[in-house]
Amino acid sequence: MTDLLIRGATVLDGSGAPGAQADVAVAHGRIVAVGNDLPAGRRTIDADGLVLSPGFIDMHAHSDLQILANPDHTAKVSQGVTLEVLGQDGLSFAPIDDPTRATVRRQIAGWNGEPGDFEFSWSTVGGYLDRLDRGIACNAAYLVPQGTLRMMVVGTGNRPATRAELDEMKRLLAEGLRQGAVGMSSGLTYTPGMFATTDELVELCTVLAGYGGYYSPHQRSYGKGALDAYGEMVEVARRSGCALHLTHAVMNFEPNRGRGADLVAMIDKAVANGVDVTTDTYPYLPGATTLAAILPSWTAEGGPDAQLARLRDSSLRARIAHELEYVGSDGCHGCVTDWNTIEIGGVKNPALDGVVGKTVATLAVETGVPPAEVFFDLLIRDNLATSILQHVGHEDNVRAIMRHPSHTGGSDAILVGAKPHPRAWGTFPRYLARYVRELGVLELADCIHHLTGRPARRLRLTDRGLVREGYHADLVLFDPATVRDTATFAEPRQQAEGIPYVLVNGVPVIDECQRTDALPGGAVRRTL
Repeated sequence: MTDLLIRGATVLDGSGAPGAQADVAVAHGRIVAVGNDLPAGRRTIDADGLVLSPGFIDMHAHSDLQILANPDHTAKVSQGVTLEVLGQDGLSFAPIDDPTRATVRRQIAGWNGEPGDFEFSWSTVGGYLDRLDRGIACNAAYLVPQGTLRMMVVGTGNRPATRAELDEMKRLLAEGLRQGAVGMSSGLTYTPGMFATTDELVELCTVLAGYGGYYSPHQRSYGKGALDAYGEMVEVARRSGCALHLTHAVMNFEPNRGRGADLVAMIDKAVANGVDVTTDTYPYLPGATTLAAILPSWTAEGGPDAQLARLRDSSLRARIAHELEYVGSDGCHGCVTDWNTIEIGGVKNPALDGVVGKTVATLAVETGVPPAEVFFDLLIRDNLATSILQHVGHEDNVRAIMRHPSHTGGSDAILVGAKPHPRAWGTFPRYLARYVRELGVLELADCIHHLTGRPARRLRLTDRGLVREGYHADLVLFDPATVRDTATFAEPRQQAEGIPYVLVNGVPVIDECQRTDALPGGAVRRTL
């Protein structure tokens, strides 16, 4: 007898094929049969009226510490995520040494929080993946972070890597790939990853090509220089021969209004010329990052303490404010900063709780202090740990990129802070509700393919991402008529509706809309 029979669901198998009613039997964590009139299991779920699909794959997640510190991970599994890709934007925690760990913890506290009693028991990619295997709610894959490699080997200064340093970064990258990483990420608007030249990135990506990994860059601009920045990433992939995944592929800020089609055309041309390109996006207009990311890049050279010292220097503050408000900081993607678009999402310092949910412009009016001075004060008082929402997106661009056959889903979700971006709880049901049922931008079967089978193919997974016999039973049951995101910018931590069952490796983690106590997930390692 099988462990579980799901009876009478409309199965959308993740391939993009139309749905068909079928029973699906699960045993020992795998799908053992798909057909009609299958025998009952130890448990049977009557799925009449529900859609059964593969579990959703989040191609861009920032849960690196939170998935360990809070392994129930309700935000993700409640929306149907059964696999997420960690190690994003060039900054994460493996491989790492003690000095680098201390710097990275401070630099990305706005992404990961600062769990004070957290035990770091690893230094390698393999050690981190082993730690995930102790038990987490969903599965997780990992990208080697290029910025962390550079910090370990070169430091935080703005200079080219020497030949010996580049060889050492390549060695560490290869070691991480052998230990199971699926590729490499970069954060080319964050220090110190931004200091890498195109040639340095090409050499690292040549290592990726040799191991069958992919490159997932947060590029140098998503604003004024976005198309040039995308072009650089395509060139890196072409020269190195590696696969390219353009993560959070957006065209934001006023210079890019209506230019989503230009990015799509660039991708089509690259693919026609033999470059393997995929993308991911989130179905929202605002983005999210840290407040410190808005600063000009030169302020970050030397690490967090050096940056804070510059923010306390009155002459340098004047220079920074001029760059932000009149020139266009590279931290703001070359665009002049509009303080009305920068909303505080979370703070580390409890004394600053009252600023959460307000824009920098609003705080300036309330305090009678110029916006730039409000900005500097927040950064200093919160030790650079403030997270923000940045309201700079364009709906026509989101739809144009979403429709493209390279597209997959990625939440880019930050789970910490008083008011994180609602994409942390709502990304995947929002695709199904707003962009399938309400707007018809995607057909349901096609959307499921974007969220399951297509990302599984990018990750080179041969036993996940489809409803097939022999595949891992990472499955979602949802009601196509009622599924929807309920998380809002005002109340971001709200569970989606219409997703009554989620299975990870055959074990229910959402059962009749309730989170179980199961932790059946673990690391998903790169395979050749």
